[in-house]
Amino acid sequence: MAIRLTTYHPGNDIPELPGCRVEHSNELFHVYEQTKGYTPLLIVAYDEERPVAKLLSVVRKSVRLFPPSIIKRCEIYGDGEYFEGADKDMLFGEMLEYLTHEILQKSFLIEFRNLESPLFGYKHFRANHYFPVNWLRVYNSLHDTTPDERMEPSRRRQINRAVKHGATTRKIETEEELEAFLKMLKNAYSSKIRKHFPDINFFRELAKQYPDKEIARIFVTLYKGKVIGGAFCIYSGGDAYLWFSGGMRKTYPWLYPGAMAIWEALNDAHREGYRHFEFMDAGLPFEKFGYRDFILGFGGKQVSTRRWFRFRWGWLNRIASLLYR
Repeated sequence: MAIRLTTYHPGNDIPELPGCRVEHSNELFHVYEQTKGYTPLLIVAYDEERPVAKLLSVVRKSVRLFPPSIIKRCEIYGDGEYFEGADKDMLFGEMLEYLTHEILQKSFLIEFRNLESPLFGYKHFRANHYFPVNWLRVYNSLHDTTPDERMEPSRRRQINRAVKHGATTRKIETEEELEAFLKMLKNAYSSKIRKHFPDINFFRELAKQYPDKEIARIFVTLYKGKVIGGAFCIYSGGDAYLWFSGGMRKTYPWLYPGAMAIWEALNDAHREGYRHFEFMDAGLPFEKFGYRDFILGFGGKQVSTRRWFRFRWGWLNRIASLLYR
């Protein structure tokens, strides 16, 4: 098999491609392209003229308040998408080598996250001088029991209390609610030094640009007509993913606004027949992480996985490789 790799920078050059993974779709490429501070890159592997695999990455500016710094980092969600008859292991190795060479000229750090298997691509990552960091994933199975059956009693009491006091949740309906949701979520993330919050066009474009496919949904918690919490989900390959969520928990602590929004997102995914609902960032396994304890209250399962990293600076990458074997 003679494989040809093609890199696409402007979205208008990308042909129609098969696939069902939003993480590596033309749609997400176009959304990245329209988001301030984001530069997407799509690698497509061809066997003659037939596409056999694709891998989408995005380079974004990362601003850190402590220590103060602005760097460019590249993120890849998942291990790519592969089509019928493709040699996944071989194609991933070729795309990874190509991507690493291309991206390290523009980015200080490359990060692969949300890999389907912690063992996938191990030899190829090592060959390209990536180092692994153990990570955790939390997801709820939706195909055998209802979300209510899995939820912890304490979380159920919180939801019931919030409903009793007048909090409601539903999918977003108006432009005014979208603006209020984005403002609320940005304020929630601005106080979290380690959390990245993209430009608001990222949410607007994903939620509204492709209504026929509905690759993303926004759920809001309302109290007396005011948006006090929300959750942003994407849908890919039969699974739902919670990407961002938050709420005005200090102002409305008795209404549990963030929990209410996640609860509605979980129930919506169950009603729509999705297999799993995954929380996108459950944190490091050796670190106390309040958010992980919070999401486990919805009855999810915690599993160990890896993220793979590669620094541009060779000396820094060698030190990190010694620390994270």
